[in-house]
Amino acid sequence: MANNGYANPDVLVSTEWVAEHLDDTENIRLVESNEDVLVYSTGHIPNAVHIDWVADLNDPVRRDYLSAEQFEELMERNGISNDTTVVFYGDKNNWWAAYAFWVFRLFGHDNAKLMDGGRQKWIDEERELTKDVPEFPRGSYTAKQRADYKIRAFRDDVLAHLQQNQPLVDVRSPQEFRGELLHMPGSPQEGALRGGHIGGAVNVPWNKAVNEDGTFKSVEELRQIYEVEQGLSPDQNVIAYCRIGERSSHTWFVLTHLLGYPSVRNYDGSWTEWGNLVGVPIENPSKQESQ
Repeated sequence: MANNGYANPDVLVSTEWVAEHLDDTENIRLVESNEDVLVYSTGHIPNAVHIDWVADLNDPVRRDYLSAEQFEELMERNGISNDTTVVFYGDKNNWWAAYAFWVFRLFGHDNAKLMDGGRQKWIDEERELTKDVPEFPRGSYTAKQRADYKIRAFRDDVLAHLQQNQPLVDVRSPQEFRGELLHMPGSPQEGALRGGHIGGAVNVPWNKAVNEDGTFKSVEELRQIYEVEQGLSPDQNVIAYCRIGERSSHTWFVLTHLLGYPSVRNYDGSWTEWGNLVGVPIENPSKQESQ
């Protein structure tokens, strides 16, 4: 596919590429990951396995991701080995596919890609779907320890980031950023006691980075959005956040792999954590006050 000037064009594949590689199951594993975990059962790309962002990627008790041992088991039961190319796609313009991609990168699985345009583009092109759940020989996987401090930010990291006057990108909707909503429009308003945004953050909604068909915009358009309009640059340390980390994974992908920023972290605690903290910097334009 045309790379549109991306810093790392190989990290994206087209729907055409996926269609041509459906049977290459020895080397490639297609992974569907959606917000709605029931969508996969209604029809998916042939030979795609399903990874549930809640049940498969998160620890069942602590607010954290699975351990290295649990990640190894996840990979092996899905027929994934260390040298397997994993191609992610999903609903919501690849929100959860980007989230799963980011978690895989936490464990050092660098041979990972996104299908540009996600599940909806595949459907819009009237490509084949199946309800058959594939079975593959068990993989052999050795996981690395999570790279938590390379591409992930924690609460204390964000506080230090603010003290250093480094850029924060809030990728939620303008209504959430202004404190009018606690969740994206049309969803239950839950998860945080306070509305607003982290003090000093700029608002660049995740969907500014995609075209109407869900594919990513060109590098020139992305630079206009992030650099010309918001003043970001590759020499900065950037932290992105949203409500629980999935939309900001999408923006992390854009800044890291399409624009080539070397130091971008995803604050997966995001507003669900920050909006419940005591005494942290919060700006709430809807109430015309800062805390």
